[in-house]
Amino acid sequence: MALRIGITGGIGSGKSTVARLFLALGVPVIDTDEIARQLVRPGQPALTRIRQAFGAGILAPSGELDRSAMRDIVFAAPEKRRELEQILHPLIRAEAAAWARSQREPYCLIVIPLLIEAGWLDDVDRILVVDAPLELQLRRATTRDRAAEADVRAIIDAQCAREARLAAADDVISNDGDLDRLRLQVERLHRRYLALASQRA
Repeated sequence: MALRIGITGGIGSGKSTVARLFLALGVPVIDTDEIARQLVRPGQPALTRIRQAFGAGILAPSGELDRSAMRDIVFAAPEKRRELEQILHPLIRAEAAAWARSQREPYCLIVIPLLIEAGWLDDVDRILVVDAPLELQLRRATTRDRAAEADVRAIIDAQCAREARLAAADDVISNDGDLDRLRLQVERLHRRYLALASQRA
């Protein structure tokens, strides 16, 4: 099986940008947020379970999940967030594990925003943290999502502390510079992961 690298980092840290740079090097990448989006499409069993647990108000008129309504519910009540996670996380983990087993490249990347918080430590072989200063996270996330700073801060507060994330890391990419600097860090880690994967073979 391919060496499994779990990428994580706080909102606005640049996980997706880093993942795209690895993808450009031919590395297989899967994003657990994308798995989650597939699982809650209309007609999927997970969406039915979510509607049963949270009521029809979480559905848009189209029958799709109203992400804004769902986000409001889970951020207002931690127990509701845990209830949603109990529905989705086992399904996401199973999909990600099956995907990783199917890979034939030396290593693959699994983007897991809540890797530390959700306890995915045993689902990956190494943890790569994409790190950025708080003010930079806020600026990126508010611009990208057209969100209020208070809303982004609430998301950051709900995630694990930056220090805890860094303490769990096997590797760290500092995303506080330009794209060229980021690419150099990715290329350096790419060589390292290829070497590590070859040692396992």
